Amino acid sequence: MTVHPFIEAEKQAGHNVKRACELLQVSRAAFYARRNGEPGPRAVRDTELTSKITDIHADSRGSYGAPRVHAQLQQSGDRCGRRRVARLMRQAGLEGRHRRRRHRTTIPDPQAASRPDLVLRDFQPDPTALDARWCGDITYIATEEGWLYLATVIDIASRRVVGWATADHLRTELVADALRAACRTRRPSAPVIFHTDRGCQYTSHEFAALARDFGVRLSVGRTGQCWDNALAESFFATLKRELIGDRTWPSRAAVRSAIFEWIEGWYNIRRLHSSLGYRTPAGYENVLAA
Repeated sequence: MTVHPFIEAEKQAGHNVKRACELLQVSRAAFYARRNGEPGPRAVRDTELTSKITDIHADSRGSYGAPRVHAQLQQSGDRCGRRRVARLMRQAGLEGRHRRRRHRTTIPDPQAASRPDLVLRDFQPDPTALDARWCGDITYIATEEGWLYLATVIDIASRRVVGWATADHLRTELVADALRAACRTRRPSAPVIFHTDRGCQYTSHEFAALARDFGVRLSVGRTGQCWDNALAESFFATLKRELIGDRTWPSRAAVRSAIFEWIEGWYNIRRLHSSLGYRTPAGYENVLAA
C-alpha cells in the first residue's frame, strides 16, 4: 500500500497522525508498516498464495493454467480472484501447457458400411447418462523403437477413460482391445452408444461383430470433420500437451507405463475438468452415485 506523503509530513511536523490517516482513509497500522519497511497484509497474502499456487502447479505436472489453479484453491477453501491467481503465476514464471497442432491419423475405408451419427456433436456431460454414450479414437506417439498407438474409450457423461489399449500396429485388434476393456470394466446394464470417426478399424466387420456381442451400438461422424468427435480429439490434445510433450521416449514400454500412470493415477481421479464444474471424472461419478 502506498502511504500519502501528506501523512508523513504531518508526522514530521508533530501533528496528529491519527487524524491525518482518517482524512485520507489509511489505517495507522498500514502507515507504520510502510514506514518501517514491513510488508502489508496484501503482500503477505500474495506470498502465501504464491506458495500454494506453486505446489498446485507442480502437483499438476506443470499442466494447470490459472483457471484450474484457481478452481483448486477454491476447493481447498482459499478464496481469491482468478485474475489475482493469473498475476501471481506470471510473477512466479508459471504457466499451463498449451495445445499443440495434431496430425490426422484417420484412414477411412471407402467400402465400409454406412452407419449413423447418434451423437450429433452433443458432448455435454449428462448426469443421467453414465455408460449410455462413449466415444473413442486412435493416436500415435513416437519412441526410439518406433510408433506406439493408443486407442481410447471415454464416457461422454463423466469424461472418464473407461477403456484403453496400446499396440505397435494399427490393426482392428487395437480398438477391439480398448472396447473389451471398457465393457469388462464398466459392465453397462443397457445398450451403450460408441461414437468414433470413420477410420477403417472402427468400420470393419470384425469390430461390428464385437460390438454386437457386447450390445454396443456403433455411431460415426462425418469424414474429415474433427468436431464430430471433438471429445476424443480433445483428450488426445490434453494427453500430448500434459504428458507426451516434446521429449524423446526411449521405448514403447516407457510410454505405455507413463500413459497408465497418467490416465489411472491422474486424469481419471485427480485432474479437474472445467466441463464438470472443475471436478474430477471420479469425483463427478461419486456425486452422481451418492
